[in-house]
This record gives sequence, C-alpha cells and structure tokens, in this order.
Amino acid sequence: MAKAAGTGMDYSQFRGHKIGRIMRKLGTVKKEQVHEALEIQKAGRKVPIGQLLVELGYITQRDVQEGLAAQAGMEYVDLKGFEIPENAVSVIPSANVRIFGVVPIDYNERSKRLKIALKSPDNFRAVDDIRLLLGVTVDAVVGEADIIDELINKHYSKSESLSDAVSDLASDEKLMSLAAGGNAGDQARQLEAEIEASGDNKVVKLLNLVLLQAIKDKASDIHFEPFEDEFKMRYRIDGVLYEMVPPPATLGTAITSRIKVMANLDIAERRLPQDGRIALEIEGAAIDLRVAVLPTMHGESVVMRLLDRSNVELSLDRVGLDEKDLADVRYLIGRPNGIVIVTGPTGSGKTTTLYAALSELNDIGTKLLTAEDPVEYDIDGLCQVQVNPEVGLTFPAALRSFLRQDPDVILVGEIRDKPTAEISVQASLTGHLVLSTLHTNDAPSSIVRLIDLGLERFLLAATIEGVVAQRLTRTICPKCRETYVPAEEELLELGLTPESVQGKTFARGKGCDNCHGSGYKGRMGIFEIMMLDDESRELILNEASTSALRNHSRSQGMRTLRESGLRGIYDGRTTIDEVVRETIAED
Repeated sequence: MAKAAGTGMDYSQFRGHKIGRIMRKLGTVKKEQVHEALEIQKAGRKVPIGQLLVELGYITQRDVQEGLAAQAGMEYVDLKGFEIPENAVSVIPSANVRIFGVVPIDYNERSKRLKIALKSPDNFRAVDDIRLLLGVTVDAVVGEADIIDELINKHYSKSESLSDAVSDLASDEKLMSLAAGGNAGDQARQLEAEIEASGDNKVVKLLNLVLLQAIKDKASDIHFEPFEDEFKMRYRIDGVLYEMVPPPATLGTAITSRIKVMANLDIAERRLPQDGRIALEIEGAAIDLRVAVLPTMHGESVVMRLLDRSNVELSLDRVGLDEKDLADVRYLIGRPNGIVIVTGPTGSGKTTTLYAALSELNDIGTKLLTAEDPVEYDIDGLCQVQVNPEVGLTFPAALRSFLRQDPDVILVGEIRDKPTAEISVQASLTGHLVLSTLHTNDAPSSIVRLIDLGLERFLLAATIEGVVAQRLTRTICPKCRETYVPAEEELLELGLTPESVQGKTFARGKGCDNCHGSGYKGRMGIFEIMMLDDESRELILNEASTSALRNHSRSQGMRTLRESGLRGIYDGRTTIDEVVRETIAED
C-alpha cells in the first residue's frame, strides 16, 4: 500500500505569510524570480503572483498549490497511487466524504486522530464540521483535487442508507452490551459505558446519516423519542412528521449522549431540560441546529430544529403575499409609529414574515432593535437581543432599555404578558413602530387577547395599526400533480356546493418519490390582514364583539384565512384538505 508522500516539515510556520516568501522558503523559487513577477504586477498585470511565476516557467501549478496550502498552515501531499487504509475508510460516512470533498488518509483508533486530505486549503470549515460530527481530532493536508475525486469514487461508490446503519448497530454485540450500561447498579460505570457507546463510529455514522437525510429533505425538526420498548426517530417536513427506521431501543441513550456532546450539553445531567446549539456548514449552506433535551419517563427526548440560514426568504415579496396583501403589509410597516401584530400558531411562519419586514426596513437611516427568544437568524444591520429570564433579561426589561437606545423600529418576539404589552404600547405612543407576534386563531381575535392580558381598550384603539394572521398550507407536488373533481362531501367541508364551483379546477398530488408519497412538496402562506380605521377603533372602544369587528373589516376588503385558502385551491397550488386543516369555518 502506497503512503501519502509528505515532507514532515512544520507548515504552521508559514500560516498567513505572503505566497512569494513562502515559495522562497520552500526552495521553489529564487528571490530574483519573485521580484520579476512583482514588477509585472506593478506594471498593471492584475494576476496572482503564483500564476505569473507559472507563466514565466519558474514553477509548476503543483508548486502553487503547495504554496497556497502552506499559506493556510497545511502540508501538500502527493496522493498518486495512494490506497486509503481500511480502518480510515469506515470512519467517515460516504455522504460526508462527498459533501465535504475530502478523503481520510490515516486514522489512529486509540487516540481517535484522523488525518484528511482536502481539495483546497480554503475548505477549512470542513475540518471543524468533521471534528464536530465525528467526535475525533482532525489533522488536514491538501492533495490534488482530481486524485481525491478518484479516491472518493473508488472507496465510496456505494452510498449508505439509514436502514444499513441501523442493521450494523443491531448486529454489533460489543456496542449493544456497552449501550446496556454493564452493571446498572453502578451509576458511574453505567455513565462511562454509555459515553463510550456514544462515541462509537457506528453511532456517529447513524446520527450523521439522520442529519444529512433531514437536511437533504428540507426537514424543519428531527425528533428522538424514547418509549418503554422502542426508540423512535422522526422528522418534520412541510409541517408533517415522518418516521425513520428506528434503531434498537438500547442505543437510545448513546444517540442522545452523542447529540449532547455535539451541542456542548452536560451528559451526566438527566433530570433537567437542557438547550444547546450546533452550527454546521453543509455544501456551502450555513445550518443552525437548535437542540432541546427534555427528561421523560423512559429517558431523554431530544428535538433538533434545523435552521438553514442561507435559505431563509427574507423578502416580503417572497413570503407568499399577493399584490393587495403585499401593499397592505408595506403600508403597515411604513407607519411612523404604532403596533403591528403578526398572529398564528407555532410554526405558521410568523418569524419569517417579521424578519422579511425588518429586512425591508433595514437601511442606514433606520435604527432597528429586536428582543427575541431565541434569536433565530443573525442579520446584519439589526441590534438583536437574546432574552434570558434567568438573569433578569426579560422582554419588559429589554424593552425598557430599548427606549433609551433611540430606536426607530422595535421587534418584540412575542407579547405574552401584561408588562410586555404595556411597554410595547408605551413605545408606540412615544413615536416608535413596534412589531410583535401573538397566538390567536385569526386577526380580529388579537384585540380580545390583548384585552385579556390587561390592556385598556382606549390604548389599543390608539396604538394598533393592523394585524396580520397567517397559516402555512402544504403545496401540491409538481411532479405528481393531477386535476380531479372533488366529491360533494369535500366541498361541504368548506361550505361549498357543486353549483358554486362550476368552472373551477381542483388539483391534488397522487404521491411519488419526490414528495415521499404525500402528494405535497413545500408550503405557501395564506394571510388575513386587518387594517384598523376610525370605525374599527370606535368598535373597540365601544366593546363590540369580535364578530362585529370581523364583519366590519370584511366590509372594508379584508379577506379571511379561509378565503385566502380558497384562492390557493382555485389557483391549483393547494388542496381542500389542507385549507380545512389550517383554517376554521367562518361565522
């Protein structure tokens, strides 16, 4: 077996130095040759010095690669004729190798030290992510990209499936024995055995495959759930949970412990909830994983929320608003002061809509402050505050400080109690635009909710500018979409009759591989926007019912959530079932 040729030199000494100086130190070029190339650059030739030296015939492209690797503190190795050791091949799952564009070239099982070859020294993020995902110490060198591709195709031609990884786990007697914890009466020994099991390559590989599958399928959450006789793994796509191949129940604790290690949580603490975070970069996309651990009767339940920061639609014209609704929202967020509320259940896209609104307001002349729990996306130009009640940094405390920070626009993550509501009102009355969220069934119900929190009607009438209620409905899969005639029973669920939908076209998805057989792929927003006018404010002051407020708003052009859903059905984008599921019947 050929060894990867290297020099044994300490390349960290070159980190950050100029490329010409590095190649002189490596003995690749002479001082006069570097000066000649520099003179050509000064004469106006805007070409990297390494490329100029190649053109002058002093060095080869390989010499440039070696210099660039040294500049990053890495060695350049010759992998021609190299064979990856068998124990190294099995350390990194095939999916990781292909995503990160690396190959393992050496692995010490005792010290858990892995050496990998990168195609480019710029791919330093892969080193950190592999260290986090695999729980090993990683040393990196640089090799020729074409040879690395050949090695990947040769050693990783077969892509691993989740079911294969689960079978490997179940057939490993030593691992199953470790996971069982040995002597259950000896807590220290049991914990030690479980930690050892959590670092096993097969457990690490399984968790990697789960993460990569969830990211590939654009899942929003991954659930790891212990029960009396089984350990379930499920992930949520477009708002619906799908079950994955379950691993042996005995390995539940090992998998949970591995997640806790990755999220820097206390492995030994199993009596209290814990929250953590994992940051990864997969194929150039920055992925944030929010980890929430909850003790249950049969072990710790873990939910990982996936936030793809590179894929968030932070633009109002891309969140699903039609022309009229978009104009209404832009009018509301363009107000100099007042309160604008976005309402809906958890997972209805409220935060994305608010971030899109802030993104539109985010310019050099506007001071934007946010108080959030948690801060979901880090956005340039926004001063974002993470609420932390444990140290006294509550929503009201943050808002009081905000008023002394000379803001133009304030985002309050959620109005959940009277103090937060009162300070939000105070901020709006003193000339600030306040954006926030609530949990109500529709837009008019928000007024009753705020009154229930203890706000005076005259304050609400004076400060609320508008309320945006929203839901997310799944959209029909484009690959298996078909038109059909709905049964009368289906139509009745929406209060329709066959006569009232004459000439309308209805569509649904048959189910295919593209949509996991569900008939749906992706989601769209449906909106209900209540703009407050003088008459609305009078109704609030006079203690009018929610129905009266709703009827007035509809007379002024407000479309209800159900009416917005119907438009989506008639446009062939969503289905009757989805709109019935996400909206309530109108009075």
